[in-house]
Amino acid sequence: MAVVTAATVKELRERTGAGMMDAKKALTEANGDIEAAVDALRAKGLATAQKKSSRTAAEGLVGIEVAGLKGVAVEVNSETDFVAKNDQFQDFVRKVTSVALTTGDDVDALKAADYPDGGSVGDKL
Repeated sequence: MAVVTAATVKELRERTGAGMMDAKKALTEANGDIEAAVDALRAKGLATAQKKSSRTAAEGLVGIEVAGLKGVAVEVNSETDFVAKNDQFQDFVRKVTSVALTTGDDVDALKAADYPDGGSVGDKL
């Protein structure tokens, strides 16, 4: 069994955004191999995402923006009101609303549109 150091746990956390204990457990199971641990965390994340996809997202925010004679309302849902009160979530809703004003009412086009901070809206979501 490989020795898992704090530095390797930190590196894995920075690469994946996983919690400390999840990163340490993945590294232990992968015998210290960071790439194998990344794959294990990714697989675990997909399984968790599938479980969470059945949960109701009943909280969130509605962003509204008007420019001239054109207006848009965008609803972004979350599972809890704590998320909806988060500054990052509120900033996301503001930016997506601005993007939606230029893309129109097609949700798929909105997801594929460029996000102001880079990437697409769907990626950031």
